[in-house]
Amino acid sequence: MAFYRESIKDYFLLDTPVENMFINEYMAGAPGEYLKVYLFALMYAGLDTDLTNADIAKHLNMEPEDVLKAWTYWEKLNVIRKHMKGSESGFDYDVEFVVLKEQLYGEAAAPQMGMQTIGQLMEDPPIRQMITEIEQITGRVYSSSEMQKILSWIEDYQILPETITYAFRYAKKQKKNTLKYVAKLVDDWGSRGLRDVASVEEMLAKDDRRYTMRRRVFQALGFARGATEEEKRIIDGWFDEMGLSMETVLDACSRTSGISNPNINYVNKVLRNWQDEGKAGRSAEPGGKPTSREIMQYYDALRQKEEAEAEQRRKEVYAAVPRIREIDERINGLNRDLSRIIISDTVDKKKAGAKIRKEMDELNMEKAFLLTENEYELDYMDVHYTCTECGDTGILETGERCQCCEKVTREQIDRILNPAKTQN
Repeated sequence: MAFYRESIKDYFLLDTPVENMFINEYMAGAPGEYLKVYLFALMYAGLDTDLTNADIAKHLNMEPEDVLKAWTYWEKLNVIRKHMKGSESGFDYDVEFVVLKEQLYGEAAAPQMGMQTIGQLMEDPPIRQMITEIEQITGRVYSSSEMQKILSWIEDYQILPETITYAFRYAKKQKKNTLKYVAKLVDDWGSRGLRDVASVEEMLAKDDRRYTMRRRVFQALGFARGATEEEKRIIDGWFDEMGLSMETVLDACSRTSGISNPNINYVNKVLRNWQDEGKAGRSAEPGGKPTSREIMQYYDALRQKEEAEAEQRRKEVYAAVPRIREIDERINGLNRDLSRIIISDTVDKKKAGAKIRKEMDELNMEKAFLLTENEYELDYMDVHYTCTECGDTGILETGERCQCCEKVTREQIDRILNPAKTQN
């Protein structure tokens, strides 16, 4: 008597066995696209059916180069082996799926961590403690492949086990409790030569101080965004290379009030100019040439004087022609409305904006007529700056010093800053 099964001719109705070791050790950490390539090709293994990488890419709706990257990924994990066919292209090869049980337990399996195995390393009490603490911090048990990765950091960076534990604790505090994020931390610390917790904490404290200082600068400039890498480099240079105090930096930031587009490069040029002159923070010599700080104080006071005079002229005009006050208040309201429309999701914002601008033009024309009719110059209520190039800031839009700075005398400074002294 013979026994046999009916053969299934359609191989899509067959089953594809996947080792539990693959599911437990490799599947969770694998990119989704690479996992699709592995499983799809595994289905064809042993069916005596040729399949090219282009075929796989077409079936899986992927780019052919992504299929090649998948095989490279799995080869590095020793999950597959490439058997080259002798083509010079380097992309013509057969793929052999490795039996993972043999890889782990077979005699021919090559160790992945030099002369030390996971078992040997786990005999070290500090490492056992590290693993226990890591699993407590993260609330999970790590697979053998993940454990290999963690233990490899000790060998690759000569980093202490307690430092790796600290990395997991720091990652959890940052709410980025993933192995990938911790790996980046350890790589960064190891590349800086930071081996122990004390040196890491010192670095983090320094970075935290830098962050606080950068944030203070951005607040002074009215920026709500984060700093770019270049902006970080420039700001750090003010404190690390130039040795400036926060007071001096904030003083330079205040110079941006007179320009239309405040930026870090502008402040940097101001500070560099002060340093080049050797006068930043230096006290003045009696009777000598004014320092940069004195000149900046002079411009601050000069602008305050000019703005106060302009405000007085506005009050005079409003008292004489009340309609002009009404026009200014209406224009200010329209400007606020226009700003809200620009940042809104209104469908017809272009039409609405055009309507507001038209009304503003009509109001400005009426205001000009009323000023002329009442024998006022059109710019009578405006701030009248001494220097129209820099608006009495001493700094041009480019961040360079204005030529008017060279013409400022000590007598001018005393006349603005010390009026009582000049009267005597």
